[in-house]
Amino acid sequence: MFQSYGKFQPRKDQLERIAPVIVKMGCFARVETNGGAFEQVNLLYGENPNQAVRAVTKIYHEAGIKTHMLDRGLNALRMFPCSADLRRLQYKVKHAQGVDIPRIFCGLNDVRNIIPSIKWALEAGMTPQATLCITNSPIHTAEYYSAIADQLIAAGAPEICLKDMAGIGQPALLGKLCGLIKKNHPDVIVEYHGHSGPGLQMASILELAKNGVDIIDTAMEPLSWGKGHADIISVQSMLKNYGFDVPEINMKAYMEARKLTQEFLDDFLGYFVNPNNHLESSLLLGCGLPGGMMGSMMADLKGAMGAINSNREKKGEPAYTEDELLIRLFDEVGYVWPRVGYPPLVTPFSQYVKNIALMNLLCESMDKPRFTMMDDNMWGMILGKSGKLPGEVAPEIVELAKEKGFEFYTDDPQALYPDNLDQFRKEMEENGWDLGPDDEELYEFAMHERQYRDYKSGEAKKRFLADLQAARDKALGGGAINEAEALAFKHAKADALVAPESGIVLYEIGGDAEAVMAIEPYIGKVVAEGERFCYIENNYGQIVEIPAALGGTLVEIATKQGGHVSKGDVLAYVQRPEE
Repeated sequence: MFQSYGKFQPRKDQLERIAPVIVKMGCFARVETNGGAFEQVNLLYGENPNQAVRAVTKIYHEAGIKTHMLDRGLNALRMFPCSADLRRLQYKVKHAQGVDIPRIFCGLNDVRNIIPSIKWALEAGMTPQATLCITNSPIHTAEYYSAIADQLIAAGAPEICLKDMAGIGQPALLGKLCGLIKKNHPDVIVEYHGHSGPGLQMASILELAKNGVDIIDTAMEPLSWGKGHADIISVQSMLKNYGFDVPEINMKAYMEARKLTQEFLDDFLGYFVNPNNHLESSLLLGCGLPGGMMGSMMADLKGAMGAINSNREKKGEPAYTEDELLIRLFDEVGYVWPRVGYPPLVTPFSQYVKNIALMNLLCESMDKPRFTMMDDNMWGMILGKSGKLPGEVAPEIVELAKEKGFEFYTDDPQALYPDNLDQFRKEMEENGWDLGPDDEELYEFAMHERQYRDYKSGEAKKRFLADLQAARDKALGGGAINEAEALAFKHAKADALVAPESGIVLYEIGGDAEAVMAIEPYIGKVVAEGERFCYIENNYGQIVEIPAALGGTLVEIATKQGGHVSKGDVLAYVQRPEE
């Protein structure tokens, strides 16, 4: 629930308090205990996630409840690909920690990224749940998904998850798909994981139940509905009154769990929850983006809005309002998505498609062609380095790739990421760092290298406490200077370059895009519109290229090399040339 709503998850002590209450509710067969966001954010605020996972899974196991984790296949628990030896180690570690079921998905539904994980999970004694990422396109039919399920089940998956990450899965399609899987594989467990988002979810749940679904993922107040999941009480009531056999809810325990969840929000978690995440939005049906992205997308939009409107005003065109620009972004996502091969809009591909669309709007304001400001991550998806796209890439993008000298990749994506655990093991031994029981500390270091280093040094804790204080100050009426206020301190010809997302700032001057050099741009350097200004390594370890929205001379660097920024923070000030 917290992963769908905000930046942070509960601490170990909070999880240990609420887990026995969730057990008392008596209605859950399974509980999700960890995954990519959980482990990274624990490191981000200075807590060891391995200890938290072991503690909470023990409580559920003693009650006979199975535990779930999120697993991104080729990416494992992070936002970018892993080596095969690290992926293999994951299942050994997680089984030893008490996690029962990895929910294995590939954002592209490429079975080559899922089947190895099924094999490794079975070898480790876990129950692999192979996952279908649900979206709506001319390609993504019930028959298309059913054929993928057949391959995953043949590879050994005893369970299938229908992951409706944006909540745009149409009830008719989901019901038909579930019926096909149950008809062809009656003994396979089918679980549905969906978000409320645009408001289709309750109808979807009923259609799925009528077609034989076994397990439904739910949430509870105060973190149900909105961009999260349907509420357990509503789902139970609907299914029970339809005639299905569903467990009763211990309402006394429910109210206690509800109270504790609110307490955790009031403690510190609520400072990092976007209020809009509590709301459904029918606009999500048009663009197909996951509801959980709405908060980050609005921050990205705000960061680019000043540059886009400045460009428009220079041409004598009216500035966009935030709502107008949001609709333009949704429309542009609709334009981009089929042209980059209909990747299901789930992490990280939802971010890539949204970023391409946003950069296209910036290009438009500069009178530049679409698709001319795409970074390595966006191109990696298009070129097939993360897996096979469901659809064909548009001819104009294929031609642009040829002009840039890029080659399309059709082999197994894993081959691009060779084994590298030994180098992490060697460094830990040199540093005198304990590898941990079952090599769990080695796993954590190799999986989340930067976050783990900051955890070990204590930097993560200091940064979190600073972020928390800033969030509390803002809630009390203070807050950071926004973009407009910051510009007021600069002379009229200087413009702010702002961070489109949170993370660590990395600068380079020239050189290979793959080699982020530890130097910062110098004052007086001239940057061109759209030229790469810097990188941001975001909180998930993904390196994102940041272009200069406006050309001109750098007159001030507001954020140093290695500095941490939040979305909307000023990176630098650029003085535009005289007209």
